[in-house]
Amino acid sequence: MIKHTLAFAAAAAMALAATSAAAQSRDQIRIVGSSTVFPFSTAVAEQFGNNTDFPTPVVESTGSGGGLKLFCAGVGVGHPDITNSSRRIKSSEYEDCTSNGITITEVRVGFDGIVLANSKDHARYQLTKDQVFRALAKTVVVDGQSVANPNDLWSDIDPSLPAERIEVLGPPPTSGTRDAFVELMMETGCEEAGMADTLGDDACAEIREDGAYVEAGENDNLIVQKLQANPVALGIFGFSFLDQNRDAIQGSVIGGVEPTFDNIAAGDYAVSRSLYFYVKNEHVGVIPGIEEYISEFTSEDSWGPDGYLADRGLIPLPEDARAEMQQQARGLQKLTM
Repeated sequence: MIKHTLAFAAAAAMALAATSAAAQSRDQIRIVGSSTVFPFSTAVAEQFGNNTDFPTPVVESTGSGGGLKLFCAGVGVGHPDITNSSRRIKSSEYEDCTSNGITITEVRVGFDGIVLANSKDHARYQLTKDQVFRALAKTVVVDGQSVANPNDLWSDIDPSLPAERIEVLGPPPTSGTRDAFVELMMETGCEEAGMADTLGDDACAEIREDGAYVEAGENDNLIVQKLQANPVALGIFGFSFLDQNRDAIQGSVIGGVEPTFDNIAAGDYAVSRSLYFYVKNEHVGVIPGIEEYISEFTSEDSWGPDGYLADRGLIPLPEDARAEMQQQARGLQKLTM
């Protein structure tokens, strides 16, 4: 009886060890992060899977902040290999990665614009950063005093704007698009409105929470559906997503400039930002195909002016910047901050 018990225990231990070993191996690249970079990363992953002997990478849309949190949590097959981001990594996130034994290669892949868009069933909005700030700020200055935002209608801000309720659907705080929108639209708009000295940096960055701004999650497709159902509402997302949905939505003119590929590439559209992905160097050579995936993403056929990512709305880096970034990416240059 004892022999049978010992034999059973040994068999169970061997089975457990085999299961554990299987759990510790992975042959498929795992990518998380920005919903804005997601379609570009997915296109590269599909191209990579179709044209190499490696499995197609798994790409998840978790938001820039959510992706970096997962990415920086640790080394090992239970953690992602690459994270996409629609903003540069923060120093606090970099410190989290470093404290968990992670070294990073930063790859800047191109540019994107942040747009305010609405249904084509409504007139196109023409706005300034000042007006957008006055519409969405939690606190504004009235008669020299800081007060809770009293503007309910666009016409409360400027009589030339529609007498319609302010309703903007936008990303949550975990989104890189939200971070960039606050920096490029809200903080700049606060200065243009002449309120920065009174409010201070923190208040300039605060978005109202009384229903005028609605957190719509990381699913841009859902925002488009809601805009079609509510033509007076505006949505916030990257230019590339607008470009893929021009049959249903239109981008607002900001400061007299329309969000177009050419205007963003020329630097004329002021609400634009860089896009990135970050590689976990400790996983290179452990998870198969990471270096080859980097090579695919940084090839001219991918991210160049005539590449397949430009067809999907990515605004390429200038030629010299692409060459420099390609060398940095393929050489797995360690990021320092």
